[in-house]
Formats: sequence, C-alpha cells, structure tokens
Amino acid sequence: MDGKSSGATKPLYKQIAEQIEQRISSGEFGPGSYLPSERTLAKELSVNRSTVVAAYDELQAAGIIERIQGSGTIVSQDIWGLARTRVPNWRHLTESGSFRPNLPLIRKIRRETQENDLIDLASGELSTDLVPNQALKQLMTLDDFPAHLGYEHPQGNWALRETLSLHMKTWRSIEAPATSIMITSGAQQALHLVVQCLLKPGDAVAIEKPSYCYSLPLFHSAGLRTFSLPVDRDGIYPKHLAQLHRQHRIKMVFLNPNYQNPTGTLLSLERRQELLAFSYENGIPIIEDDPYSLTSFSREHVPTLKSLDQHGTVLYISSLTKIVASGLRIGWIVGPATVMERLADAKQQFDFGHSIFPQWLANRFLGSPQFASHIDLLRTELSLRHDQLVSSLQDKFGDQVEIIGSEGGIHLWCKFNGEWSGERLLTESVKRGVVFVPGHLFGAEQGYVRFTFGRATLDQIPEAVSRLADAFIASGWAK
Repeated sequence: MDGKSSGATKPLYKQIAEQIEQRISSGEFGPGSYLPSERTLAKELSVNRSTVVAAYDELQAAGIIERIQGSGTIVSQDIWGLARTRVPNWRHLTESGSFRPNLPLIRKIRRETQENDLIDLASGELSTDLVPNQALKQLMTLDDFPAHLGYEHPQGNWALRETLSLHMKTWRSIEAPATSIMITSGAQQALHLVVQCLLKPGDAVAIEKPSYCYSLPLFHSAGLRTFSLPVDRDGIYPKHLAQLHRQHRIKMVFLNPNYQNPTGTLLSLERRQELLAFSYENGIPIIEDDPYSLTSFSREHVPTLKSLDQHGTVLYISSLTKIVASGLRIGWIVGPATVMERLADAKQQFDFGHSIFPQWLANRFLGSPQFASHIDLLRTELSLRHDQLVSSLQDKFGDQVEIIGSEGGIHLWCKFNGEWSGERLLTESVKRGVVFVPGHLFGAEQGYVRFTFGRATLDQIPEAVSRLADAFIASGWAK
C-alpha cells in the first residue's frame, strides 16, 4: 500500500480508503480479518495518524469495516452476504451534491458568531437596538389579523405587494404595479430564483470585484461562468463590461450599486446611465441588488438603477433585512410580469408560497407612520457607528490603515499596510473576542478587511478595534 499522493487532487485519506477497499475486494483481507491498527498503518504509510483515522471513518461509514472496542478494526463479517446491511456513506453524499456548500472560512465565521459571545463586525444584520421592536410589537397586538391561513399566492400577499408598490414609488422613485412584484424569503432567495430560472449551466455572468457574490456558491452550483468587473471609488466601469461581453458573451450582470458590499461605494450617476445604455443596446439584463439605498447618512435620495431604467432591462431586488429586521425574511423582486410568473412557479415548487405572518407584519409596518421615523433613526445611528469605527481605526492604526469612505450602508472597507495573513488575523481576533471578514473572501487582494458596523453597538466598537490591534501584533504583522 502506498500512502503517497501521486499528484491527484483527491484527499490523501480518500486515496488510502480506496486502496484498503481494493485489497478487501481482492480477498487480501477477508471478512472478519483484522486490519492494521491506526498507529501501525500510519507508520507504514508515513502519514499522520489522523489521516488513517479519517480513512477508517470513511470505510466504516460505508459498512465495509467494523470497529470493535478493545479489539481493533475488522473487515465486516457480512460484507459479501445476502443479509448484508450497510450504512449510507453520508460523508461521500454530502460532498457529491451539485449544491455547493459555503466556503469553509465563511462557515467558521458563522459558527463563531453563533456559538461564542463575540463583538460582531462580520454579520450583515442590525443590532437589537436598531430593530423597531416596540413598533412591531404594537402592530402585532392589533386585532385585525386576516383569518385565512391557507397557501398564499406564489407571488406573495396581494396587500403587501400593493403596499410595496406605493413604498417603492415614494421612497425609491420606482414605478411598479403589484402584478410586477414577487415576495421572497429575503434577497438571497430572490438571487437563487433568478439564477435557477433564467440561466443555464455554461452561461457567462458578470459580477463586481470585490463583491459579496464571491462568497456565494450559488453561481458555481448552477454551473455558471463568472467574470469580474473591478470596483473603484465610483463603482464598476461600464467599458470593462463591454470588453467582457465581446470576449465571453455575457448573459447577465449582477450589481450592488448602492453602498456596495463590501466596499461601501456608490455607482456614479454618469456610470449608471452608461451602464443602462449598454444593457439596452445589447439586450443584457441587469440584476440590481439594493438593500442599502435607504441608509444614506446625509438623507439624500439615492437613484436606483431601476428608477432610471426606461426600457425594462433591470430586475430589481431588495429586502427589509438590512433596514428593519433580518428575521422577518421579507424580500422582493420587481420585473416584467412574465418573469414574475416564471419565478413564482419555481418558488411554489420550493415552499408553496411565503408565510402570511411576516407578510402581514411587514405590510402593516411599511404602511405605518413608524416606518419613516424608524428610517430616520436608523440613518442617524448607522452614521454614528460608522464615524466611531473610522475614528477608532485611525486612533489605533494611524497611517497604517487606508479607509475607503462610505456615506451609507453598514460596511466599512479598509486596507491595512504591511504583511499579514487574513486567516491568521481572524484566528487571533476570535481568541480576543472579535470577528470580522477578511477581504479575500470577496475576491480582493491580500490586505483588505470588511468591518460591518450594523451589528455591534456604539460602545462596543472602540473595544473591538483595540482587540483587533492586539490581534494584529499577535499574528506577526510586519508594519
């Protein structure tokens, strides 16, 4: 048996498991015979014992071997018998599906924030004090809940769609009848529906770089080819998109043009108009993901791409996740009726329509006077958090940090000078009780970090930056 990898990309423990299974199949190890101990086999193959343990785990999960406490590891007694039963190889099944898992580091960040009491500069949600809990509680006590508890319309509750139609006209300058709106379980489901229903494997799509889309596996799960549009302080450059289209025949463009995640940048009006002209001339749809346009610190109106769209080339996605409460799970898509019908049919196959409870509550809140006062307070509080984070970073790092300015949203994009590892810095930061997202997860070069200031409270931010400074030193930061 050879424990050395011969250039194969398959993990070493899997190679060892397959070699053992071949030796069992050839009769070298018969039913009931003992296999070498983990320690012995590791020494024989010159590998770590943990590698052999993982190989034996794989074989045990497949029902090929049995571990007998105090005796050792044997080949299954009934491996060739008619009565043989085998446990499904769950490890293999979880790795072989077409729906890709999140990146390991993303899963680690989520696990750390869920299981430990950390100052959270990573999660894209609002802190408890920024959620309008009191207003929502008051609305829930009103005795006018509709009695119907059957399946909702696949496009969503009609009353909510009518309220959203008025909301978008008033707050976002978007003219959209209720028939052109579909309710989704947040913006993520909206993106999944678009990808699954309007594209096919092999299609080329353009995404921003850096972009949170780089941390999403949905494009690769769908077999799409993704191409990057560099983001500067004014957003993407439409001429880059034209060049990509000539080379790869871009089928669709995914953009987050308003206080972009992670950079916080705002696509300039000139580039918006140039982008829309290109979209119309080439028949390429733009997917505008807009969770942040109502969070302008200056309270100035941010013109969405959809509000400037005169030819119907933009599919507009938004949600209440970043401005009201992530737990409501209310998002929506705006587009042509034929597209809404297609997406609604797919959503009906997934969940038979969105739950009436969050739709009812969202409808009441959006249509109430409390919504305007909540948005005003949210802008003020997010601006204070943003300024506190900038001030704390400048105080601790001085000219060693470059801060990309943001005038809205919940993210601050920074570049730290010197040599350092994002993963090691994250590890050291977690040890000190603070978590963030390294920039390379968004497709950025080494040196960038995204800090999210919506989740941490105002008084937590200076302490978080102080701990971060200690983590930089501990991680071997070379200034």
